[in-house]
Amino acid sequence: MYINSAYLNNSLVDFKDKSRPLIVGSCGTYHLYTRPKLPTYRPKGRLDFQLLYIASGKAHFYFDNSEKDTLVHAGNMVIYRPKEPQKYIYYGDEQTEVYWVHFTGSNVKNILRSYGIKDQMRVIPTGTSLDYTRIFKLMIHELQRCQSHYPEFLTLLLRQLFILIHRQLTRERKLKNEYLDAEMELAIQFFNDNYNTEVNIEAYAASRGMSVSWFIRNFKQYTHTTPIQYLVSRRITNAQMLLETTNYNITEIGRIVGYDNPLYFSRIFRKQKGVSPSEYRRQG
Repeated sequence: MYINSAYLNNSLVDFKDKSRPLIVGSCGTYHLYTRPKLPTYRPKGRLDFQLLYIASGKAHFYFDNSEKDTLVHAGNMVIYRPKEPQKYIYYGDEQTEVYWVHFTGSNVKNILRSYGIKDQMRVIPTGTSLDYTRIFKLMIHELQRCQSHYPEFLTLLLRQLFILIHRQLTRERKLKNEYLDAEMELAIQFFNDNYNTEVNIEAYAASRGMSVSWFIRNFKQYTHTTPIQYLVSRRITNAQMLLETTNYNITEIGRIVGYDNPLYFSRIFRKQKGVSPSEYRRQG
């Protein structure tokens, strides 16, 4: 097993310090490959915050004193808050490599929130990166050498780590949003082009590889209306324009916008606009 760690003022005792917004107390790494397992159990937690980065292999975490483990693979970080019970195990045959840092301060919660690490987060999907390991190794080095201004430099390194985490979290959301935006724009364009035909919502969703419930839910979030309501709105809006600018009769206008039954068209128009198509034309 490889281990390398360092502690502020060479003290292994965890502490709470509110003299500054953010203070790094200790940092280290474990790489388990000879011992069968390495368990950690702190039923009362610690006074400070702890962030663990699974660089390779995997680790077993038992949150909320649960007997069931949560398997955390490489490419994720785990955060523990003060006085939160800690129980986790690394196994040698899983080639676990972990980096960790303990920190405290007067403004830690707000700092974490500002970098997208929400209060309820336990496991943070960060991906794997040599930049993470570089920062952890630099923090260990600074704690071991204790050069001038090293506590301040440690804080800057930890903030750099938080920035990289935030970028990753933001990138994942952005990629998801880009896909969603593209799909919804395609749907809107399709409905605009085909509003006067028999559009089958289930068939459209299936053609895009989406479940109909997922499609309707996200379309409504994107447009603030359902697909059917959007189609009806397009039909009635275009019917209004034809009533105002052409001499087509009501039956013809209904057919143009997609309603073969003139009575049904009149009923839908009245429901949407409060008046019948003929009354709307007279008002104009």
